Amino acid sequence: MSKYRTLKEAKEIVEKLRKENKVIVFTNGVFDILHVGHIRLLKTAKSFGDFLILALNSDISVKKIKSEKRPVFSLEERIEILSSIEYVDIIISFDEETPYEVIKFLRPDILVKGGDYKIQDVVGRDLVKEVKIIPYLEGFSTTKIIEKIKSL
Repeated sequence: MSKYRTLKEAKEIVEKLRKENKVIVFTNGVFDILHVGHIRLLKTAKSFGDFLILALNSDISVKKIKSEKRPVFSLEERIEILSSIEYVDIIISFDEETPYEVIKFLRPDILVKGGDYKIQDVVGRDLVKEVKIIPYLEGFSTTKIIEKIKSL
């Protein structure tokens, strides 16, 4: 069953959870070719709170930030795959290059990013109570996986 929600639906869920004093965690990314680094990030992110929102770059957004040849998997396919992960509570998507406006709208408590980011570079850090950086898992990146497949 899909965990995808519209931004409006996500806001309603967040407001309900806030009344219950739940900690809302937010992370985002392309999550194009799912790998162990993604799974560890999601598992760790979920451990920081009660509810994990995963914001996915839409296909339009991915093309803007990666290339016209990406994503490998469409937004719908990525949502279906990521909906099967137990640590993810809901999935939303955004068309912009960054999730700043989404973070501003939802106001999560904690923002989680992978170790390839420094806190000062995290978009939306000014909108949350806390930013957590998960250590980078060396050797795992979608770009590196694509390059490895091309070289075979």
